[in-house]
Amino acid sequence: MSQQITRTDTSVSASEALHFTVLLSATRKGARLARLLATERLRSWGLPFETAALIIAELAANAALHGRVPGRNFRLTLSATDDVLRVEVRDPRVERLPSLRPKDGVSDPGENGHGLLLVEELADRWGVVPELICKTVWAELALRR
Repeated sequence: MSQQITRTDTSVSASEALHFTVLLSATRKGARLARLLATERLRSWGLPFETAALIIAELAANAALHGRVPGRNFRLTLSATDDVLRVEVRDPRVERLPSLRPKDGVSDPGENGHGLLLVEELADRWGVVPELICKTVWAELALRR
């Protein structure tokens, strides 16, 4: 079996939207790969990636941990316009919608349960879109060039 690798040109004019999507296994390795691939893609686009990498890591980890259905993957999508970076993570567990834990410490989640609080603090906007057979958790960051 031969494999062919095709290099694509990622240079676009400032008014065009940049887009990247990848299907990953709903495992810890898949979540880690999501962060690494996204970081490299953002770096190649010349966009800031530090904050986005933290958000991507949390959303991908949640998809692998809470959105996992055996035999099904999760999808990471990045899209950037002149002023907004949008991160989307889609997983097949529509019945398990994310929710924020209280910030006041009344319900101490221990080592877990802080991921969406981090997303809430870092993203300019975030939300969840339940669909018929999956859900998409998204976050947006304003791009300050």
